[in-house]
Amino acid sequence: MTDSDPTPSPALESPAATRPRKGPLSFLSGSLTAGLLAWLALGLSQRLVAYYALHPPSYGSAIAQSIATALKTLIVGMAFLATFSFAFIALGLGLVFVQSLVSGSGSAPAEADKTA
Repeated sequence: MTDSDPTPSPALESPAATRPRKGPLSFLSGSLTAGLLAWLALGLSQRLVAYYALHPPSYGSAIAQSIATALKTLIVGMAFLATFSFAFIALGLGLVFVQSLVSGSGSAPAEADKTA
């Protein structure tokens, strides 16, 4: 019933040991992709602001007016949150790309330090 094989199975090994290291090209493509998504999200955010500025909600009920205003604020806020999230991701990956070029290691800085 018991297995006395001391070798660990491949499924139990750490994922960092089997994963290939990321190179500068991976960081650059990720940064460009995140930058494109930030630019698209900024365009969407600007269009949402313009739409809601031209079409203000006007309801007879105060509760309906309050709900419409809250929903508008939530939608515009989420659009700008996506814009700045993608922009910061693009900035961070761009900085990691530059760091990987300067250090010359050709791998992620966090993964290069994991030798022990």
